[in-house]
Amino acid sequence: MKDPFFGRKRELQILKRLLSKRTSSLVVIKGRRRIGKSRLAEEFGKSLKTTYTFVGLPPQKNMTSQHQREEFVRQMQEQLNIPGIRADDWGDLFWHLANHTKEGRVLIVLDEINWMGDKDPTFLGKLKTAWDVHFKKNVELILILSGSMSSWIDKNILSSTGFVGRISVDMTLDELPLSVCNQFWYPRESMVSSYEKFKILSVTGGVPRYLEEIRPEWTAEENIYVLCFEKEAFLFKEFNRIFSDLFSGRSDSYLKIVQKLAQGNAVLDDIADVLEMKKGGTVSEYLEDLILTGYVSRDYTWNLKTGVSSSLSHYRLKDNYLRFYLKVIEPNSHKILQDAPVKLTAWDTIMGLQFENLVLNNRKNLKEHLNIAPENVIFDNPYFQKSTNTHRGCQIDYIVQTKYNSLYLCEVRFSKEKIGLEVIEEIQTKIERLAAPKHLSIWPVLVHVNGVTDAVQKSGFFSKIIDFGDFLCVF
Repeated sequence: MKDPFFGRKRELQILKRLLSKRTSSLVVIKGRRRIGKSRLAEEFGKSLKTTYTFVGLPPQKNMTSQHQREEFVRQMQEQLNIPGIRADDWGDLFWHLANHTKEGRVLIVLDEINWMGDKDPTFLGKLKTAWDVHFKKNVELILILSGSMSSWIDKNILSSTGFVGRISVDMTLDELPLSVCNQFWYPRESMVSSYEKFKILSVTGGVPRYLEEIRPEWTAEENIYVLCFEKEAFLFKEFNRIFSDLFSGRSDSYLKIVQKLAQGNAVLDDIADVLEMKKGGTVSEYLEDLILTGYVSRDYTWNLKTGVSSSLSHYRLKDNYLRFYLKVIEPNSHKILQDAPVKLTAWDTIMGLQFENLVLNNRKNLKEHLNIAPENVIFDNPYFQKSTNTHRGCQIDYIVQTKYNSLYLCEVRFSKEKIGLEVIEEIQTKIERLAAPKHLSIWPVLVHVNGVTDAVQKSGFFSKIIDFGDFLCVF
């Protein structure tokens, strides 16, 4: 039985359009670990006659460029059966590869290119030269450069003058939308409740490699226990792999940042304090790395009167797995290592920010559900207002401001029980605190999972009540 491949239709369509070009193509695919970059390239390769994939070695102590070149040679010999290649110089290796792929429709994938080239300052220069002099002469050749360290790719390839004008496609893979995530419960999609699915998605997010581990015939608790709370479990070990493989020598600093954000959203000053550094270039660089690799989001607030972004921003841990690990798995690690049972309780407490992340990661579908066209949006984000002499502070899960002077104020609630009238009082308090200009109309929106009481329905308070479970259906 083959591993399932769900979603990525748009990305595959973009790649397949390259097949009608009359020139060679250089492609960049980036995104967080386990997001499906290699699998996308593999799926695309099925439509081609010849595909060669080369994967960089994960960073290890005392790793050198020579180790990377030797592994590259081994993979070349395995796939192309080229004997006697010396692993002394990247330029020679690229020439050999280009010489054996100089005719016909060929796909070459250099996977985890950041690992492959990080230890050799000449790597990218020689790759660029090889592309210009050799590879691109085969007008049917497609070369994909793929990696999880998006900041490395951005700095060394996308922003490099050496590669300017040479990249045909620059693609960043995000988490799968909920409608695609739902397919991982096949053939039991219609038999498993939205509440049950969201408990698992609170751990996995829309990361396809994690979703592939789901057993549709098991409950959420059974799935999560086997995935997270046994010492051999995939997601018990995954956290250390992310930080040791991806961030290498800087892993301690990145770890401190995500530990801080697991406690809640934070501003730059808070993160600089945790790192015991002055806020500035280095701290911002670390945060930008985490943003580009898909683990952290920087959410700007804005001026409701002008619709212009303000200087205020919060950093948010947008990756559900990282937060779940730090909040739930790591505190129980001593029990897990001793094979002691771990109790899964207080789902509603665990799910608060996790569920909010799922909503924010699927905001495109939420706006479609509200009949808000993209061109009509002035700003949309989680909203936070600082306390001043004239108004109190407040935080709102998500606001969409449109050019038609409308504010869609979205309250996100995850609950096993139906939501009652108390939610109206809480949102009214937020609206009273919100320093919104009088010309703006406020449309309260409630996003829920397990329904609302009849009293909430009959109140007429909400302009829209949205069952987020509907987003699991195919759009």
